[in-house]
Amino acid sequence: MTDIIIDLIARGGYIGIFLLMALENIIPPIPSEVIMGLGGMAVARGQMDLWWLIFWATMGTTAGNLFWYELGRRLGIQRFKPMVDRYSRWMTMEWEDVEHLNRFFQKYGHWVIFVFRFLPTFRTVISLPAGMAKMSMWKFLLFTFTGSAIWNSVLAGAGLFLGLKMEQLEKFVGPLAVGTVIAIVLLYFYRVFTWKPREQRG
Repeated sequence: MTDIIIDLIARGGYIGIFLLMALENIIPPIPSEVIMGLGGMAVARGQMDLWWLIFWATMGTTAGNLFWYELGRRLGIQRFKPMVDRYSRWMTMEWEDVEHLNRFFQKYGHWVIFVFRFLPTFRTVISLPAGMAKMSMWKFLLFTFTGSAIWNSVLAGAGLFLGLKMEQLEKFVGPLAVGTVIAIVLLYFYRVFTWKPREQRG
């Protein structure tokens, strides 16, 4: 199974990596840890180049985050409220959560854009208040690209190491990747169906 997944990533090429990473940041179907880890294994097999892999993955990550930045910039914090109120269950968040995130961004400044690129849960979410706060686009792109490049390099390097030094573990990677995706999907739907507004929480 690992061979099949790695071959599919390699056949998709760098454009495939770009699209997967962009999509992962817009509607996360597959965690970037899986994409870049398997991409690193493709490098170990000589099917991809490490630096081009990191570059196009980082471009995809930046493009995906730019989507949320632009959404926040165009809507503004108040115009975003009706959307949150209407789709709060599917977003598993309330307006109070958005306000809290916005206050956090305003308090700690733009450096959080760089730091949050290393946090699985928040690295995409933080792009929304950045746009709402009208953060300079060139700063947003710079901090996003730089932080994402470092994180993607770590993930790709780990995959490369596994591919070169621990080939006996590759047979476990495919099932683990599939299991991770299934677990994330199930966890999301569990959150959706068990989520309650604050006033209903006891």
